[in-house]
Amino acid sequence: MSSSTTPISPQLVSPTDDELLQAQADLWRHSLYYLTSMALRCAVKLGIPTAIHRLGGNATLPALITALSLPPAKLPFLRRLMRLLVSSGVFTTERGGAAAEAEAVYGLAPLSLFLVDGAFAGSEVDDGHTNQSAFVLAATSAHYVEAALGLDDWFRKDNVPAAASPFEAVHGAPLLHETPVDAELNRLVSEALVSQNHMGIGLALRESRRVFEGLESLVDCGGCDGATARAIVRAFPGIKCTVLDLPQVIGSAPVADGAVEYVAGDMFSYIPPAQAVLLKYVLSHWRDKDCVKILAQCKKAIPSREAGGKVIIKDVVVGTSSGLMLEAELLMDMAMMVMTSGRERDEQEWREIFTNAGFSDYKIMNKLGARCVIEVYP
Repeated sequence: MSSSTTPISPQLVSPTDDELLQAQADLWRHSLYYLTSMALRCAVKLGIPTAIHRLGGNATLPALITALSLPPAKLPFLRRLMRLLVSSGVFTTERGGAAAEAEAVYGLAPLSLFLVDGAFAGSEVDDGHTNQSAFVLAATSAHYVEAALGLDDWFRKDNVPAAASPFEAVHGAPLLHETPVDAELNRLVSEALVSQNHMGIGLALRESRRVFEGLESLVDCGGCDGATARAIVRAFPGIKCTVLDLPQVIGSAPVADGAVEYVAGDMFSYIPPAQAVLLKYVLSHWRDKDCVKILAQCKKAIPSREAGGKVIIKDVVVGTSSGLMLEAELLMDMAMMVMTSGRERDEQEWREIFTNAGFSDYKIMNKLGARCVIEVYP
């Protein structure tokens, strides 16, 4: 007889009745959460936020059916879609009168304001109020969903390179590869990155003024179209701002107006000299060793701490939030794992890459929603 023994599984403890009922509801929610995402995608594709805005900010279902040119027979189904999106905080609702049969009136919640075509212009764009529809459409695209469906296969395979994401394993090329998996997806993801890059910059400048005060020069590394750099110059006219990004990005940037200089280049090879380098949600897309390379180039570009040299990072620090904000951070970390070779990092993980890149100190300056502003010193 073999001396080995079969492990005995611990006996399961039966849940209470209340726990059982809650578990059933939780099982439904977690298994069907994707339908909330697809309902949001449907609302964007149909143009519901824009239609409500154009109808004066409030709209009944019959008004939406007419504005969206939908078949009247779809009204009961639209009611069910809107009910879920109201419950999820995408839209608001109230009764159009005191009568019980009064038609519900739907309005825009803060989230859906960012899904209205052409709603933000002028100073609102300067404040970082940018349309986020591309982010929704990219995140709920068939290519993203197919990559997520391949997650279990990716975990099982030991022949997949450590750097390869489930997206690359499923589609045969990384996201935003020079030979794109899909041209329309590339366009959406690029547009989403630009809008996410700039989102909330006005708030960041107001809440983190001391981070920028006294600076004479700054490089916005991966600064896309330069919208953030222009906002910085308007808020701090004494700062000379330079935008560094890939040639194909810089080629489509606005014509330089003297306030901002645009430099085409690769942050892994060279970053123009400046007193500070700004990295807004850049490092989350890269592996630790790549982050160290980028930060090493930043360190070469800036002067000593005594001369005001620093790197300013706006990114997620996992564990600095709780509740729904923490859930958002963890979901974004999963998105990074599935779609890229990057990750969201906790403070210890940030500290390690700062140290490995040769920096001596850092300080988490401000908490801005799901992201933080971090100063890193040479």
